[in-house]
Amino acid sequence: MTRPENPTRIPRRLTAFVCVLTAGLALTWSAPAGAGPSDSGLKKAVDTILADARMSGGAASVVIADAVTGERLYQRSGTDRLMPASNTKLLTSTAAMALLGPGYRHTTDVLSSGSRDGSTLDGDLHLRGGGDPTTLAKDYAKLAAGVAATGIRRVTGRLIADDTRFDARRLGRAWAGDDESAYYSAQISPLTVAPDTDYDSGTVIVEAVPGDRPGDRPKVTVVPKTAYVRLDVSGTTVAAGGADTLAVERRHGSNTITVSGAIPIGAGATKEWVSVWEPTGYAAAVFSDELARHGVRVKGTPRLGVATPPDARVLASHRSMPLRKLMFPFMKLSNNMHAETLAKTIGYEISGRGSWSAGLAAIEGYLRTEGVTTAALRQTDGSGLSRMNVVPAEQFARLLLGVRDASWYADWHASLPVACAPDRAVGGSLRSRMCGTPAALNAHAKVGSLTGASSLAGYVKDAGGRELVFAIVLNGYLAPSVKSVEDAIVVTLARSDTAAGTIRSIAPQRGGEPSEASDTALECTWRKPEIC
Repeated sequence: MTRPENPTRIPRRLTAFVCVLTAGLALTWSAPAGAGPSDSGLKKAVDTILADARMSGGAASVVIADAVTGERLYQRSGTDRLMPASNTKLLTSTAAMALLGPGYRHTTDVLSSGSRDGSTLDGDLHLRGGGDPTTLAKDYAKLAAGVAATGIRRVTGRLIADDTRFDARRLGRAWAGDDESAYYSAQISPLTVAPDTDYDSGTVIVEAVPGDRPGDRPKVTVVPKTAYVRLDVSGTTVAAGGADTLAVERRHGSNTITVSGAIPIGAGATKEWVSVWEPTGYAAAVFSDELARHGVRVKGTPRLGVATPPDARVLASHRSMPLRKLMFPFMKLSNNMHAETLAKTIGYEISGRGSWSAGLAAIEGYLRTEGVTTAALRQTDGSGLSRMNVVPAEQFARLLLGVRDASWYADWHASLPVACAPDRAVGGSLRSRMCGTPAALNAHAKVGSLTGASSLAGYVKDAGGRELVFAIVLNGYLAPSVKSVEDAIVVTLARSDTAAGTIRSIAPQRGGEPSEASDTALECTWRKPEIC
């Protein structure tokens, strides 16, 4: 995922653009007899692509290798450390599969302490978080139903939200302050709520439609319905054809969401995913509402951050989907919150400490077993949202080569976005890229984007059926996007017979890329609703 350079300037209604790489300028080079990687036709082709004017003054770290033998077919500044953006998730996701296992599940429990007197619990209810980033409001409803099924109707104590599995640090190192209310920068807690089946944990969905007449306030709803967030609606409905300037944002350090600006009669809904302040309280509020709906009365307001007594009794439990399935929304949709939750979960399971430092230390240890030189990179979070992450393309290539013999590789590989696969659950952040080329439905890769940083790393088969690994990290460019430069490299690989030395290069497309007026800093999957 990628953060915008200035989130306040993001258009609230984006028109779809199609990032399709067309034929462009096709060139064919054949390597001279005896040529090696340094003087092959592939080197000339990729060097030509990277000479694109949009990369002038920028930096590129690129490695291409034979997936079976590991032979390096092309290297360009492969050891240079550049910001990888969401390609950081390659490190986190493989470590999660290896260290937690593809069958790993998070558990959310409701427990009781105290004594029972008929339908009365003379004590407290405890909502204990296990780190599940996919818990929906309906899952809390099922937990409440489970409590009611035990016969409890009244609790004399409090509802206590236990989020002690993770530490109290909610935001990653060096995350941008102006992203605070953005859904892709939500706070991390082992107790949280996702408002949708993209599992955007720690967020609510705010939808605004025009009022009935000019001058009316917009009609605003929140999903899930909760009093945990407060709406401050100062926006106005204007006549049809008027400017649509409606903006939705959460105030710093609070759960007051402001809806300001104008929305014209006849306009479509403005829909925004907004992070909440303190997700533990959000989960407790949603669960408390569900308890009331199921006829269980709890005295007082929820208390947060208190560990569950060891002698507490389990009343109801919810188990998440297994990790092999969580990999799909995580990787296809480049979900930052899943990455950070998994990093802390790894820390908890490996060392008993649910912190970024513990999780990243365990990830580093795993990467070394795959041949990655961890001294050559720096990982500061699980998702790549931090601009302090730096990883050379060579280390990504080593990881992509190393995991191919893992028992979980097939599940993990299937979670990578697939070029031009129209189903969002398959194509993910590559669903509109490299269409109409031999890379379509062929390239499986992870996308990364930050302002001035772009990456693409994964696997593709060339025209001779040879599987290749590629890692492309581009930084320091001033153009709105260099995605077609990445695409041109991958399409060139898919069009060429690299073993025979017949290289059929394609030039980067210019016309199909987004303009600066559109939300170019964000990955396709970060735009809500999904339009790319």
